[in-house]
Amino acid sequence: MKPDAERSATQAAWRHFLDSDLDALICPDPAAVAGRVLGLFRHAAVTVPAYRELLASHGIVPETIRTLADFGRLPLMTKPGYMQAWPLPRRCPGGTLAASDRVAVSSGSTGQPTFWPRGLRHELDIAVRFEQVFRDSFRAHERRTLAVVCFALGNWVGGLFTASCCWHLSHKGYPLMVATPGNNKDEIFRVVRTLAPEFEQTVLLGYPPFVKDVIDAGLAEGIDWSRHNVRMVFAGEVFSEEWRAELVRRAGSTSPCRDTASLYGTADGGVLGNETPWTIAARRYLAEHPDAARELFGESRLPTLVQYDPASRYFEVHEDTLVVSGDSGVPLVRYHIADKGGVIGFDDMQAFLRERGAARWMGEVLDGSAPVRPLPVVYVFGRADFTVSFYGANIYPENVTVGLEQPEVMDWLTGKFVLEVREDTDGDKHLSVTAELRPGLTGDAERAACLAESIRAQLLRLNSEFRHYAPAERQLPRVTLRAFGDPEYFPVGVKHRYTRR
Repeated sequence: MKPDAERSATQAAWRHFLDSDLDALICPDPAAVAGRVLGLFRHAAVTVPAYRELLASHGIVPETIRTLADFGRLPLMTKPGYMQAWPLPRRCPGGTLAASDRVAVSSGSTGQPTFWPRGLRHELDIAVRFEQVFRDSFRAHERRTLAVVCFALGNWVGGLFTASCCWHLSHKGYPLMVATPGNNKDEIFRVVRTLAPEFEQTVLLGYPPFVKDVIDAGLAEGIDWSRHNVRMVFAGEVFSEEWRAELVRRAGSTSPCRDTASLYGTADGGVLGNETPWTIAARRYLAEHPDAARELFGESRLPTLVQYDPASRYFEVHEDTLVVSGDSGVPLVRYHIADKGGVIGFDDMQAFLRERGAARWMGEVLDGSAPVRPLPVVYVFGRADFTVSFYGANIYPENVTVGLEQPEVMDWLTGKFVLEVREDTDGDKHLSVTAELRPGLTGDAERAACLAESIRAQLLRLNSEFRHYAPAERQLPRVTLRAFGDPEYFPVGVKHRYTRR
């Protein structure tokens, strides 16, 4: 049996989730945020053996941490310095896994795979993020909805976590059916053909490139997506607004802002934030005004832009990287997730957009059909610094991605590529892009030239360093097209890296 205190806490959290409307579950009030964050710290300091030892090793007396300013002096949790330094049970409350009943495994991209246990009450915080998307964007409380989970099923965090959170919404009373075909396209199509006609809308949830594959392959098999009022939820990768607009068009949807949403999630922290119609409208404006984006974010690339509830996941910035705190099976107290990004207050974001005339444009796009919640914004570029340097200009994979997502080239590409700076026999450097073709397609000089022009055009538009530093005669990248699953550049089943040095 679970400890009585844990059972009581779980039952209370479940009851609170079921009985509270979304407005009551989202908590931007500063006083409440401070109480939740400091309460999390005190709970960890008292109950988690590893965290007590971490504090002692830094000479921290828990009773001296009384304010958020004090909280900001606490040591950072890191994977090597905390997660890999203590055994898993000692990182859990009571030094045991008893409070958890499910587990996810991280990808292992930064080293050994890590296990992340959680219990139902930890999951409910994340279910609120799904509720925000399904209610505010998709109006799923008013429409019979089929949710099709297209993430891989298994120990990885995406599939079962997503299915579970959607089931919670159904238990809450949303007219929602959840299907779990995973990343099997034949099963996805079977579900859509059989069940989607019985519902008012169909939501596909998966990694962006895979959802695109599903839409394209479905069209090829005669599925008329426009009949099913398709909505889409993404996670795991940054994509361009050009890509979003084109995918929405192919799916027969009508509004990029209200028919799609991307989640910012990790195996360790769950879903940390979510796109809203307001953030999507803002990102679409910034995509069209790269100078404003550079001023706001300080870089020539467009990050993922989401809102978050600081009472659920509290963000700080450390040396241009993100630190998050939140309750889970392994409590996270100033956990350094190492994603490059930053935080912007809601009022500051609104003021920035208003000064540039974007607020009026956004109002026309949103037309009052979706609530704008006064939650802060976190922007995320992704893990580590995967740039390459070319004539002193920092070239970001995100810049190149936009070139691959133009209508004239995206039909024959998977979206995967490798960016390199190579040196020829004369010692001259050139920018090299190796791109993966879709299954069954072959490349030729005409396609390679078309892609090179598309990439150059977007680099010149988006990256001022490239525009000014790279000599005009070196700005056209050398493009190589390789077959799907090429073992040297695009091996199947291996986590892809977009740059080589």
